Amino acid sequence: MKFIAIVGTNASFSYNRKLLWYMKKHFKNQAQIDVVEITDVPLFSEDTKEFPESVKKIALAIKDADGVIFSTPEYDHAITAALKSLVEWLSWGKNQPLNNRPVMIVGASLGNMGTVFAQENLRQILSSPGLDAFVLPSNQFLLGRATEAFDHQDNLIDEHTISWLEHCFSNFMLYSKTIKPMRLEIQDEKEVEKKSKAKEEKQAAADDEDWWIEDTSLGFPLLSDADTGATENEEVNEPEISAYTQFLEEDLWPDDIMDSKGTFENE
Repeated sequence: MKFIAIVGTNASFSYNRKLLWYMKKHFKNQAQIDVVEITDVPLFSEDTKEFPESVKKIALAIKDADGVIFSTPEYDHAITAALKSLVEWLSWGKNQPLNNRPVMIVGASLGNMGTVFAQENLRQILSSPGLDAFVLPSNQFLLGRATEAFDHQDNLIDEHTISWLEHCFSNFMLYSKTIKPMRLEIQDEKEVEKKSKAKEEKQAAADDEDWWIEDTSLGFPLLSDADTGATENEEVNEPEISAYTQFLEEDLWPDDIMDSKGTFENE
């Protein structure tokens, strides 16, 4: 399987970066893990006219992967501003690569509690509309006291810590494999729905055009202006004269019926 591992900080030195590179090396016989940096990701802004190239590359890498691993530091009980900007970029626009994508969250910090608050913060964000990621439930890997956790070769030292990481990663692989058919089915349904909607909109537009062409005249001659606004040189259809008016104008009344005063003799 192939996973994208995102370093959740733009800092030049990070224990979270060390953790992901350790995972890449430690699990190389089980999966391909590509570590991705976010140092070039700009601050999110809706005023941006073009999607940043750095974000495009990450989005394409995510779409090509079976899942995503986020390693997040904890700043003030939350994720970093750099990671939040990346997530906002990925939720913006039509293409949202984290939709229905399996996600594993890990984290390393200097304190005893690891990154428990930041991980919960990220979990909440990833479940929001526009992201809708499939985050691995439970299986939280919280690496505390990170300064003492690695040796000089950047390997984890504590066997219990390594065992728990292996347990979490094994469950993530199983989780990714289990939901993959469902995820692909959802994507297929969305494509069918998208095509169907586009077809309906096209048909609706055609129907509107037919109505405008065929029905708006209501059978009357079409003039460029209304009668009250017609130009001097424009021919306006005169209303037809009624049969009664024609009868009177043609003076068809017999002389013996009417007297000189224009009244009937027997009146």
